[in-house]
Amino acid sequence: MEELYLRKKALTLWQEGQRAHMEGDLQRAMDCYERSIAVFPTAEAYTFRGWALSYMERFDEAIAECKKAISVDPSFGNAYNDIGSYLIALGRPEQAIRWLQRAKKASRYEVRHFPYMNLGRLYASRGQILKAIAEYEAALRIVPEEPSCTAALGRLRQQLN
Repeated sequence: MEELYLRKKALTLWQEGQRAHMEGDLQRAMDCYERSIAVFPTAEAYTFRGWALSYMERFDEAIAECKKAISVDPSFGNAYNDIGSYLIALGRPEQAIRWLQRAKKASRYEVRHFPYMNLGRLYASRGQILKAIAEYEAALRIVPEEPSCTAALGRLRQQLN
């Protein structure tokens, strides 16, 4: 019973941090994420603390936070996708591919199309047009008519002509 109470309190703090993050108040967001983790460590709080660190271009620390999230809950897909995104930002696309592929297989993931979009961008930037198209098409099967996927897919298909 106490664990359930602590988890609920931690998730409330995480949500407060998420709101602060969206409002651009990274310091308040970080404070909320840290308080959330102190109450009850969750994959959400670690992953979002990593996301806040990425806004400060502290990508190695952000990756470490996502790895903590995975150790708490390996099913949480956001952490895998975020590691892939941070590795891309660090200029390490080969390492990113493995993490993005793992994100696609995660069982708990609300924005399931993100790793497909990230792989699409990665492959497009490397001139691997057919691979990029396949990733964007897969993203659109999950979220039909997603505007950035539709636009990217249109640009890629034009390159084939």
